[in-house]
Formats: sequence, structure tokens, C-alpha cells
Amino acid sequence: MLIYNVTINIDESVHDEWLIWMKDKHVPDMLSTGKFSHAKMAKVLVEEDMGGITYSVQYTTKDRQTLELYYKEDAERLRADVPKLFSNKFVAFRTELEIISQQIP
Repeated sequence: MLIYNVTINIDESVHDEWLIWMKDKHVPDMLSTGKFSHAKMAKVLVEEDMGGITYSVQYTTKDRQTLELYYKEDAERLRADVPKLFSNKFVAFRTELEIISQQIP
């Protein structure tokens, strides 16, 4: 399994609007591609020198092939709304994480 992680720093002036959009629109749209089994959103509890509020959004997918299909079929379309809605109000970077083990008590 892989985690497709998107770390986003959002300007406080659009934070509330962005958070609603993420919860009600963007994350459901990501999950509706059928390429991710679930998503988690976490607030990063470190103050950034640049200001804003930082979040990590983690989408779990079953394998590399499924993630590559997301990049090929969906990524451009789903990423396009963010600059339109929140132009110059966010910084984002993406990482891929391979799950090595998971322990649940």
C-alpha cells in the first residue's frame, strides 16, 4: 500500500473557505476516482515562519499502478481548481509514502 501525501500551507485569509471546500468537495472528488480507499486530513501543529496554517492530507492507495493511473487520468483535473479558487494563497508539495508495516492494538 502507498500513501499519496499532500502538504498544504494555506493563508489564514482564505483558511475557513478552503477547509470547507476540502472537506465537502475536493477530498470526496479524490475518493470518487476509485483510486484511493480512504483519506485522512491532519493539521500540522508547528508554527510556520511564513505564516498560514499547514495541513497534511493522506490518500491511501493499494499500489503504484493505481497511483500512476491517478496521475494519468485525474491529477491534472483535480489539481486545477486550487489555483483558480485560492490563487497566491497556498503552497503545496506532494510526497509518496510506502507503508512498510501497520500495527493496530
